[in-house]
Amino acid sequence: MKNLFSNIKGDAFGGITAGIVALPLALAFGVSSGLGPTAGLYGAIFISFFAALFGGTSTQISGPTAPMTAVSMVVIAGIIATNDGDINKALPVILTVFLLAGLMQVGLGVLGLGKYIRYIPYPVVSGFMTAIGVIILLTQILPSLGYYPKEDMEFVNTFKPHAEEVILENILKEQAGEGILVLEDFKETVNRAHEISQEAILKESQTLAAKDASGALGAVKILPTALQNINWLELILALGTILIIYGFKRITKAVPSTLVALIVMSGIAVGFELDYRPIEEIPSGLPIPNLEIFTGFKLSHITPYIFTALTLSLLGAIDSLLTSVVADNMTKTKHKPNKELVGQGIGNSIAAVFGGIPGAGATIRTVVNISSGGKTKLSGMIAGLLLLVILLALGPVASKIPAAVLAGILITVGIGVMDYKGLKAIPSLPRDIKFGPFKLSSEVLIMIVVLLLSTFWDLIYAVGIGLVIASLMFMKKIGDLTAERSNVKPLKEEAWKDEINFPENLKEEVFIKHIKGPLFFGSTSDFQQLTAQIPNTARTVIIRLGRMQYMDQSGLYAMEDMLQDLNKKNIEVLFVGLLKQPKYMMERIDIIPDLIPKEHIFDNFKKCLEWIKSNGKNHK
Repeated sequence: MKNLFSNIKGDAFGGITAGIVALPLALAFGVSSGLGPTAGLYGAIFISFFAALFGGTSTQISGPTAPMTAVSMVVIAGIIATNDGDINKALPVILTVFLLAGLMQVGLGVLGLGKYIRYIPYPVVSGFMTAIGVIILLTQILPSLGYYPKEDMEFVNTFKPHAEEVILENILKEQAGEGILVLEDFKETVNRAHEISQEAILKESQTLAAKDASGALGAVKILPTALQNINWLELILALGTILIIYGFKRITKAVPSTLVALIVMSGIAVGFELDYRPIEEIPSGLPIPNLEIFTGFKLSHITPYIFTALTLSLLGAIDSLLTSVVADNMTKTKHKPNKELVGQGIGNSIAAVFGGIPGAGATIRTVVNISSGGKTKLSGMIAGLLLLVILLALGPVASKIPAAVLAGILITVGIGVMDYKGLKAIPSLPRDIKFGPFKLSSEVLIMIVVLLLSTFWDLIYAVGIGLVIASLMFMKKIGDLTAERSNVKPLKEEAWKDEINFPENLKEEVFIKHIKGPLFFGSTSDFQQLTAQIPNTARTVIIRLGRMQYMDQSGLYAMEDMLQDLNKKNIEVLFVGLLKQPKYMMERIDIIPDLIPKEHIFDNFKKCLEWIKSNGKNHK
């Protein structure tokens, strides 16, 4: 407890700032998920507080995030559709799936699986993050144009024949369940069919229309219709929000531009009494647990979604632990991955009971917290409490926010979440596989497959397929390299003995590191610890690469990060025995010659030692 209150001022400022940044995003993610702004706010309150209290990263701020919302959106839409489009009927099942996902996260942490998250290859993560950005962009185009498919009667009416077919199918299922022989007692079917009201057909048509226009593919299909029915006021509100978010950042970053955009555009809409579409009403008062999760629990309702819950829990784990790594780099601390997963799981479980959407560690909010002085768990707890105070004090005011403003905020989130580092690298990565006459890069192929499958089919299967392809490609590469090496005489151990007579006077200032074996997504974590091993007295680092036959994109970026760190410390890096494939990879993204000039690359240790003696800046 003493540690918890060791930095009250910094934590209070960090937590309040992070909470303010989280507010518009929580509302926007809630609306985007399909459960409404309240669900986003509840998710932010409970996950932020409890993930901080029980988690393993002191400065982490958690809450709804873009990837978690993108998957939740699909889960929610699917469960609502199977419950005749009735959100109230579907809600207990939805929240049970979210609760299950939270409990699974706790299980992942208890089983100690946190440390294995790092084995996910970079191209899979890159393709997935870019897909999340594309999904958010595409799904927010319709609300930013002020077009809602369920309310376009011309579009809804095209689903009437299908709606009647669905209703009739349900009547036949009911009769079969009651033991009525449909063909022999056809009059009963006709009588029940006569009882179907126009309202029931319209409701079913609206459900089918909403389902058809949902997701990224649905948004693309309906876009031509939406463009013919633009609500110009909604579009101006959305564009105004986007302009303020990007424009205000250029003036100052001290005040979150998202919050400025939310207040200014909502103020204009309310102040001028514009005829805009507000978000759903946010109830005032304390959040109430949804006990129907427990009282109405049926295993049959949940069994189709067990795999979905597992996916949500794994995605939340990856999302949170990636943010934990960012926090570690900023604070020079070390997070506890398994404890972090337990904390996230408890946060998600409690949020689900109160009707909140699931979330994870949020990178931007965590960075804001650290930059504003947050150092302990108290900062994340304060962020959650601040959102609760806002809910209690400003619930009715927040209900007047225009829906188009939140769509504008989400468009900027979609643009920001894409992995531009991975996309920029596409033209420069080596083309190492052949498809007929075409040569392609295996890493680019994985990235594009995950991106397209995630966007237009299924986020969950896309990641699974990406992992399988990455594993197969890796096995093939290592197999090829092993075969290639077996034709060459094995490296003699004497090659390393050339260091035995290393001059005593240089041992303090020169640090020698051997890299043995490939540098790939499975070994980058160990490699990243290299910088920490380098003594403070070192002025030059010799990296011996004669046994590093292969590096992939994850290894390449790990190498780049380490070299940049050493560069900042004015430590000179020399390469010895650099092989063909790693050299080619490093030349593609200009590590050579930007970070390692060609004169710092040596064929053997002897030449490197001669260079140090004659040219080393601190060794003359």
